Amino acid sequence: MKKPLLTLFLVLYGAFLFAQSFTMEQITSYPFPTELTSAASSNRIAWAMNEKGLRNIYVAEAPEFIPRKITSFSKDDGQEITGIQFTSDGNTLVFVRGGEHGSNWDYNVGINPSQERLMPKVEIWKVAFSGGKAELLTEGDEPIISQDNQTVAFIKNRQVWTVSLQDKSSGQLFEIKGSVGNLSWSPEGTQLLFSVNRSTHSLIGVYHIGNQSVQYLSPSFSRDSSPKWSPDGNYVVFVRRPGGKPEPMPILEQRHSPWEIWVADVKTGVGKRRWKAPETLRGSISTTHGGANLHWAGDNNLVYLSYEDGWPHLYAMHAETGPSRQLTKGDFMVEHVSLSKDKKFLVFSANHGPNKEDIDRRHIGKVDIQTAAMEIWTNVQDGIEAIPVVLPDQKFIAYFSASPQRPMLPTVRNTATNEVSVIAQNLLPVDFPIQLVTPKQVIFKSPDGLNIHAQVFEKEGGPDKKPAVLFVHGGPQRQMLLGWHYGDYYSNTYAINQYLAEQGFVVLSVNFRLGIGYGYEFHKPARTYWQGAEEYLDVKAAGEYLAALPQVDPKRIGIYGGSYGGYLTALALARDSELFAVGVDIHGVHELSSRLEMPDGYEKAPDFEKAQRTAYLSSPLAYLDTWKSPVLFIHGDDDRNVQVSQTTDLIRRFEEKKMPFEYLMIPDDSHHWMKYANLVKVNQATVDFLKKHLQP
Repeated sequence: MKKPLLTLFLVLYGAFLFAQSFTMEQITSYPFPTELTSAASSNRIAWAMNEKGLRNIYVAEAPEFIPRKITSFSKDDGQEITGIQFTSDGNTLVFVRGGEHGSNWDYNVGINPSQERLMPKVEIWKVAFSGGKAELLTEGDEPIISQDNQTVAFIKNRQVWTVSLQDKSSGQLFEIKGSVGNLSWSPEGTQLLFSVNRSTHSLIGVYHIGNQSVQYLSPSFSRDSSPKWSPDGNYVVFVRRPGGKPEPMPILEQRHSPWEIWVADVKTGVGKRRWKAPETLRGSISTTHGGANLHWAGDNNLVYLSYEDGWPHLYAMHAETGPSRQLTKGDFMVEHVSLSKDKKFLVFSANHGPNKEDIDRRHIGKVDIQTAAMEIWTNVQDGIEAIPVVLPDQKFIAYFSASPQRPMLPTVRNTATNEVSVIAQNLLPVDFPIQLVTPKQVIFKSPDGLNIHAQVFEKEGGPDKKPAVLFVHGGPQRQMLLGWHYGDYYSNTYAINQYLAEQGFVVLSVNFRLGIGYGYEFHKPARTYWQGAEEYLDVKAAGEYLAALPQVDPKRIGIYGGSYGGYLTALALARDSELFAVGVDIHGVHELSSRLEMPDGYEKAPDFEKAQRTAYLSSPLAYLDTWKSPVLFIHGDDDRNVQVSQTTDLIRRFEEKKMPFEYLMIPDDSHHWMKYANLVKVNQATVDFLKKHLQP
């Protein structure tokens, strides 16, 4: 009897070790950097760092780039830091504290996930580069520092205000109809450029400080946006799109979204069209990071991003004459575009490199505006490098980098010696797990022949048949990568996937159609979301791919996702409970037909009723009769990306039909779990629910 008992003990002990090597709090304890910026005249950088809910500003400077924390916010209260910028002398930083700037609405309204007695405000602060006590300047958002370092212009109640950096006196600069945004000082500091949204149209304006007057540039009935000064301050370039409401056209058809680039003379206010997008689907304005990414570069060049050749690439043209020239070319995407200080070249993130797996990574690219000479500046083996900033003397470039095992950290590269320094590694907690799995790229076919990329997370060893989990990202304009993600929300889901793999699951993270990184037709396909939900073909194919793996138990496949991933999770559970045994639906969308409200007037789209029915049949709500799988619903009730009613209404249907479910409500928190304690709570609940049903 001793030998069988010893064998049983060793098996059970091995299983215990296989599943218990780190905790959820340990895998989510990593610091996460955002808001990387550099000074204008010195090799100084700054960024915000979220350390388990404690958000502060760090700085570093050449040549050593030793990180220093210069603020001392010490509570996990969900107050984010955004808008970090240096004064022109590099000695002071201005930043915004509060709000939720990743939200779809009310981004500049205070948020209170820690249930303080009074609602926190969105505030503008300053702090010295050398350190010391941070000082509150005023309530407001979107600050812009004047060239003389005396004044900060900002937005408050949709209007333009200013505050003195010295004595903190503030007041409204001018009053205007509509909602103001896109503030920027003119190069000489005597004028303030802005856009103003007036619902049916939007205008570009200049406020002249000297005579306290507002001037509109080439006003029209269009929607004008993204204004940028010329280097000499004499001209402004901006994007023009149609205003008003068009004639009702078939809702279920895809159409070109027109846009143009205009240049206006500040002295006369007269503008002229410089460029018009091709009237094709690909010629529609990009919805990837930064949109048009319009800049006024050196040598009187305008640069912008367009999808017109099927991939989001950079283009340039002379501001006055001549055709547009394509700067970057190839089957890859460009995002996180930044102009060098001398305005001669652009740096960017790209899913491009010498390895076939690089389409599922990010590296830093550079392109010369005049010659279009392009190179990939970074290409660390298995690395992810993103969000670059060129320092003033151009000897250094700063960016965020990660690997499959190490989360994102600030990184500096010497452009002359190619020496790379990952800074702030000492901020990784001592108990942060280092033995993480390296996700593997897999590619499979959707039923209609589309190539679908995904990443498999799996720990070696374990039983012959393992449970599996499909992760579905949100957005949907996202791409999950072969390493830690540069987005905070998706860095967190990467941590969850690592934890699930450590717990013995085979995890598949699927990049379904509608996501970025694989070209225009993949990003903007027909018949998706409320127009037919064909992206679910990819999700179901991913589940079937998992079920066919020899090490996976096809009866124990779960699914989870948040936001758009929550929508697809709910659709999977409702349509295919036989394939997906259990799921966690985190702030998902569940009813889509209400997107199509009956028009007020006589006119309506010729396919209105068909579109409304299609939207309903694209909704999880339409398939409750076939929803048999257990589900956990999670939502924060101050969500500003997906209305909490999407979950409360679905739960009401579950209750009326006496369908079983579990739920977790997070009061006063948002879509992005601004409070770290809530993030850990949601993550743990997600994994515990999957384990309960898939690892009984």
